Amino acid sequence: MITIRRMTIDDLGLGLKLSGQAGWNQTEGDWRRFIELEPEGCFVGELNGSSVGTTTTCVFRKVAWIAMVLVDVDARGNGVGTTLLKHSIEYLKSRQVRTIRLDATSLGRPIYEKLRFVPDYELARFEGRAPEAGESVTVVTAAPEMFADIIEFDRRMTGRERVKMLGRLFEEFPENIRIVRRADKIEGFITMRPGANAVQIGPCTATGEAGPALFGDALGRCAGKPVFVDIPLDNAEAVKVADSNGLTVQRSFTRMSWGRKAVDNAETSWASSGAEKG
Repeated sequence: MITIRRMTIDDLGLGLKLSGQAGWNQTEGDWRRFIELEPEGCFVGELNGSSVGTTTTCVFRKVAWIAMVLVDVDARGNGVGTTLLKHSIEYLKSRQVRTIRLDATSLGRPIYEKLRFVPDYELARFEGRAPEAGESVTVVTAAPEMFADIIEFDRRMTGRERVKMLGRLFEEFPENIRIVRRADKIEGFITMRPGANAVQIGPCTATGEAGPALFGDALGRCAGKPVFVDIPLDNAEAVKVADSNGLTVQRSFTRMSWGRKAVDNAETSWASSGAEKG
């Protein structure tokens, strides 16, 4: 029998176990952030009384995300993942969101399509060891009092409302918030965070002029370390910068939506925050 319950901080070990089984990049801090950002919207699937699956959601006003749909390898094929997905969709309907989004792997996409998710655009996860790079004089660390302006810049450039997620990342990793300013106007920002397998670079929202400088700055600050960067393929310049720095495609994702089509400008996104929240 499959039952669904709310995920709590006591389930961090389960989340880490399942993301580790899948070879994903989440840390305990990531799982804690998922639960604390949406405490009523993260779920555990139980099969005959044993906790074997997870899913997380995050609501940004009228747009929400589903992520971390994971099932223990020994419990797959019993419908736990689909049951978790359907439960998450019903929860988000109760929150009266207009759009539900997710980043699907090629294996997951057919399942999501059966639940009426439709493709928006493609992303690729680039990976590699960050090269040495010279320090950029145009990129500086953002002062905390600038965070509100950065969030407004992101909203204006991408058409997305991500204040809850960005605010949390800025709070956790203030030293990693780097920006380009010209004439006292923000032209772009980038951040990064540690992962289980590699540093996750992103999100990065920027103009065409600021994007390469921010990208290069982030790689230089990670010099010698393994990195992951999720890039919308519609941003050809970002793909070119990744290629020129020796990064290669590890896997691909399809960004998908359920409900009202999302307003999104992939060309100003030089890096997603990751597959969990776009």
